[in-house]
Amino acid sequence: MPKDIKFYLGVSLLALSFLLPFFGFWVTTLPLPIAVKGVIIGGLTVGGPEVVAVLAVALLGKQTFDLITGKCLTLLGRLAPHGSVGRLRYRIGLFMFIVTIIPNYVMAYAPQYLPDASPARLYVNIASDMMFVTSLFVLGGDFWDKLRALFLYNARAHFPDNG
Repeated sequence: MPKDIKFYLGVSLLALSFLLPFFGFWVTTLPLPIAVKGVIIGGLTVGGPEVVAVLAVALLGKQTFDLITGKCLTLLGRLAPHGSVGRLRYRIGLFMFIVTIIPNYVMAYAPQYLPDASPARLYVNIASDMMFVTSLFVLGGDFWDKLRALFLYNARAHFPDNG
């Protein structure tokens, strides 16, 4: 196989490995039994992307794969917010961050308001997830550092005197 075709096929497979879980939304609309849908969605979400990514690495080679993933991670690093934000923006972001918990409690403790069969349940979950991700950007880079510190054993909180 020519090198150009291997490269483009490898990049296409790498992109497909990221997009594969989203095909699960399409599978839910198919006229298949629930058990079959579950197996297909499970394969598209867990296992399928990994297998396709391994095939992509095999076609691209380790150096090319590392180069592509490095550039993608650099791009994502540029998207992450840096520095501190003002008090009002921080409070708005914190409100957005905390409000996203409410739908989970409603579905757990008062399921009659968002039953399993309700199409509103999906929309509420999607909106909640989008607000959660948005809140991380509204909160700014200092909050990302605080969030990262949660996963570091030796991290310690420092409270300023003027609190």
